Amino acid sequence: MECYCALARHMNIYKSLKSRTAAGRSILFQWAILLGYICGIIHKLVYSRDVVLFLYILNFAMVSVDTALYFRNKKLDEQRAKTEK
Repeated sequence: MECYCALARHMNIYKSLKSRTAAGRSILFQWAILLGYICGIIHKLVYSRDVVLFLYILNFAMVSVDTALYFRNKKLDEQRAKTEK
C-alpha cells in the first residue's frame, strides 16, 4: 500500500510543478496526511522498527515537498490575480 502511495505522491508533485496553481488543492487534507505520517513514524520508532519506517519517512518527505509546492503555487496564483486587475 505504501508503495502505491509513493507513486501517487510522485505524480502529485509533478502535477504541482507543471500546473503552477493551487486550484483544487486542500491544504487541510495535506496537513492531515502529514499528521498521519508523523503518528505512523512515532509508532514505528516506539513499537516496531522495520522497513516500513523508511517508507513512512519517504512518503512524509514527499508530502512535505507537495505541501511546500502548494504554498509556492498559492503565491503564484495571488500574483497572477494582482496582474489581471
